[in-house]
Amino acid sequence: MDVDAGHGAALGRALPSPDVPLARRLRSLLSWQPPENDPVTKLVKMHRSVHPSGDIAVLRHAYRVADNCHRGQMRKSGDPYITHPLAVAEILAEMGMDTTTLIAALLHDTVEDTSYTLDALRGDFGDEVAHLVDGVTKFDKAFYGKAAESETIRKMIVAAGKDVRVLIIKLADRVHNMRTLDARSAASRERIAKATLDVLVPLCDKLGIQWLKRELDDVVLLHLHPEAHERISSHVANRPGWDEYLDDVVRQSKAALRRQRVTASVTPRPRHLYSIWKDTVRGEYSTPFDLPRIAIVVDGTDTDCYMALGAIHTRWRPVAGRFKDFIASPKNNLYRSLHTTVTGPEGRTVEVLIRTEAMHRLAEFGVAAPYRFPKLVARGEGADQLDWLHRVLDWEPEAKDAAVFLNSLRCELAESQIQVFCEGRPVVLPLGATSVDLAYEVGTDAGDRCVAVTVNGRAAPMLSELSEGDVVELFLDDDGGTDLLGRTEHRGPDRAWLKYVKTSHAQLQLNRRFAEEDAPGMTITDKVRLGRATIGLTLLRKHNRGLASERPLMRLAEQLGYPDLETLLVAVFDRTLDPDDLAQKLVASVDHPD
Repeated sequence: MDVDAGHGAALGRALPSPDVPLARRLRSLLSWQPPENDPVTKLVKMHRSVHPSGDIAVLRHAYRVADNCHRGQMRKSGDPYITHPLAVAEILAEMGMDTTTLIAALLHDTVEDTSYTLDALRGDFGDEVAHLVDGVTKFDKAFYGKAAESETIRKMIVAAGKDVRVLIIKLADRVHNMRTLDARSAASRERIAKATLDVLVPLCDKLGIQWLKRELDDVVLLHLHPEAHERISSHVANRPGWDEYLDDVVRQSKAALRRQRVTASVTPRPRHLYSIWKDTVRGEYSTPFDLPRIAIVVDGTDTDCYMALGAIHTRWRPVAGRFKDFIASPKNNLYRSLHTTVTGPEGRTVEVLIRTEAMHRLAEFGVAAPYRFPKLVARGEGADQLDWLHRVLDWEPEAKDAAVFLNSLRCELAESQIQVFCEGRPVVLPLGATSVDLAYEVGTDAGDRCVAVTVNGRAAPMLSELSEGDVVELFLDDDGGTDLLGRTEHRGPDRAWLKYVKTSHAQLQLNRRFAEEDAPGMTITDKVRLGRATIGLTLLRKHNRGLASERPLMRLAEQLGYPDLETLLVAVFDRTLDPDDLAQKLVASVDHPD
């Protein structure tokens, strides 16, 4: 959303097709040629290059509807608003997404920014497109205030539980907005860049769409650290002999692979600006830390990757401690590859990535890969890439407040993770997690009753950080309430734990436990806002519907005897009115008004 002018001429419903004989309509379609300046031509060509059988007629129809809806609206840049949804659709076409996703992209701002209703959109384009558009439609700040952004992210995540394409559209939308961020004020640029880095960049990483993440990373760097961006950009543009050196590394690598009879492509793999900057800052280097890097994509199986690794290590001496096997132990976004660092030609350090073609496609496109490369689905590649989303949906109903939900989501999206062992089983936790986090991962009851722990056989503070491979034993308070040294312990969780826990589950359980103490400070406005969010999320979860207008709710409030809508919403928050029952009545009142 980036609108300056008023809504202009919005389209209530798309116009029906002319009432002409079918044969004449077919002849007209077959003979029709787009004008030279047709704005959809580029989108159509990109889409057909991946999906030759895509429904182009519906795609063009969606563009016409969006163009009519947004007519008269302008972006901050001064461009007609329609240029934004068209650009988002083109990004998704480049990604290889299906026709339905492109249609939803063209229409994704119509419900939010024009008088075109969700019901009208559903009638024109079907439930699937309506669900995708509703999933990325923001909550109104007039109703939700400061919580609008958190509630919108929560709604989007719930919608993605039914169809992950909601998140893919949102990321493409943010990519285009970041590309045109120069048109915004300095304060807006900083706010949007921080929000992007906070949630959308790690979300992109979790979905495994690395080619989008790289662009988001670099634009964030440009707007949050412009001097660093200029410094790194200048470094990349002025590396004498860099290309020639990498060409030599590629040539020698190919020769080494041929000697071992490994078929593979070898290409330079330059790092993006944000990655160079991050490692430079992390290592406290005075100059940009940027090692030459190549990628080896083998034409074969996982075994061929290890054969390629042997060939490279035979040709050049590996650097101790710099080998990582993400094939045997994939990253938390299911990224799979071998990483090694060698002392290459001229004694210079070179990074080498080794992967199969399927791994390479998944590393670049993540959850979007099956749409661009349908054969990956048949092989079952990437099937578990959304396990993190299923975990979020499991604990999401427990987060009554959107701010709590957003904080917990940040934990779930954490890049770095560790694996520890408890009760004989491995448990994955975010980097920096404590024994309290582990206790709540084992079970809510264990978290509430844990009074002491041992780490690797030694007594340790409850809030000390755990490390990779730690073996942890939990001691629960049955009756005695004493620690390992016989001292009386405080029974039950401590509010101070909230400052240290890292996992979403621990945060939610602790917040819920202390909610009664915080409840008196909640205002009626807060309850109205949260009641409205509860109804919206219930409609989405239970009925796959969105709340396009509050008029049906107002009528229902009157029918149920509430003096006004706000009173009904407070009743929903206080659970004196069951949200599931209310959602059922609401759907019935809309579908069967008589």
